[in-house]
Amino acid sequence: MTTQSPSLVSLQAPKDVSIDDIESELRRIWQTYSNNDDGVSAMRATTFTFIVYEPEATQQLLAALGFYTGPIDGIAGPRTTAAIKSAQKSFGMEVTGTSDPAFSKRVQEEFALKKAEGKLESKIVNTYAPDLEGSNIADSIAASNPCRIITLCPTAEEDEGVTAQVSAYCPINKRNQNTLICCEYITLKGTATALERISGLLSELMISDLPKFLWWKASPESEYGLFKRLIEHCDTIIFDSSTFINPEEDLLKIGQLLEHDVPVADLNWGRIAAWQELTAEAFDAPERRDAAMEIDQITIDYEKGNTVQALLYLGWVASRLKWRPVAYSYEGGDYDVKKVTFTNSENRTITAELAGIPLADWGNVLGDLISLRLSSTNQEADCCTVLCSETAGCMRMEAGGGAQSCRIQQVTSLADQKTEQLLSHQLQRWGLDVLYAESMKIAYEILMLSKSE
Repeated sequence: MTTQSPSLVSLQAPKDVSIDDIESELRRIWQTYSNNDDGVSAMRATTFTFIVYEPEATQQLLAALGFYTGPIDGIAGPRTTAAIKSAQKSFGMEVTGTSDPAFSKRVQEEFALKKAEGKLESKIVNTYAPDLEGSNIADSIAASNPCRIITLCPTAEEDEGVTAQVSAYCPINKRNQNTLICCEYITLKGTATALERISGLLSELMISDLPKFLWWKASPESEYGLFKRLIEHCDTIIFDSSTFINPEEDLLKIGQLLEHDVPVADLNWGRIAAWQELTAEAFDAPERRDAAMEIDQITIDYEKGNTVQALLYLGWVASRLKWRPVAYSYEGGDYDVKKVTFTNSENRTITAELAGIPLADWGNVLGDLISLRLSSTNQEADCCTVLCSETAGCMRMEAGGGAQSCRIQQVTSLADQKTEQLLSHQLQRWGLDVLYAESMKIAYEILMLSKSE
């Protein structure tokens, strides 16, 4: 499925400026376009500030090599995918549209070679439409909510301070009579230490009296000065736990942030919405509502490699049914089995099993839920419910159903579970999602039990 968005007009292609001149350069852009001869004027962002911490340099390098055009925003959407495919084809590599270590290494080598030869490109166009494979998520953000996007790009090179670029793009359908409403882009590059040195400037670059979002595309780093400074000034800190290298360790860090009332959002939470909705629907009928309290067994299968979705779903169920985790055990094996024991307010014991299923074909998101079963040791209870993804089926869950008659439903993948759609939705609201926080509290307690095993 491709996501279409309107064409963008470039008021200012990426331009190198001194970090001290960022605001004055942006003011110059708006002054230049306040009274054009053609009668069309441009108005700057008035909705929110969106900060992206982008430790992955692929997009920057692809732009320098001429494969990628448009804003350097650190947001890997379909435009970046198309650029990766173009580069892979040019390099004679397998065309997958995704970056892996071999591709990253090749891009870096090509960049170093072109830089030494003085052949780096800067393909800038004044107007561009969405790529054939879909629009960049930043285009969609700009189209619906013109804002200021500040992208922080840490580099591994020698510390030579921070370099800055500014640019401005306007979706052509966002007009107020003859006025274009535009998105501002500020790109800052430097070592992690150099970026930390200018953390005070970053707070000054955020638009005052408007919501401020931070998308931290890395592990939570509570001791990193830049991270600490940013979370003090932002209304919502956005992560995507599907990309965590050490999922459980990083989820513990998110739990610690929530304990300190930091307003955290996780895009991965949105990916289990369909599973939550079907679970709630299964017990919505009056004759099944009381049966939910009979559930004392839960089994969750997920794509092996990232337990976050399974933990979040388990945390959600436990928080709704008032279960408290009291024990954890790791059994390992081919399915990397983990077991959690809960008790409820009536001191009944509930057991949960999380199993990582090794798949030949991985999905776009590592750790996606595959199937789950809610059941009871009380054979008279009408609570057995099996949910499964449309791709994997329910064979393992059905086989373990025992004598109980189970309600079986298929979870259909939703287009808005894609990263770009989830991010766009998240930018429509700010502050803490209470349901997510309550579910994460249980997941955090489970992980703390695993530490003490």
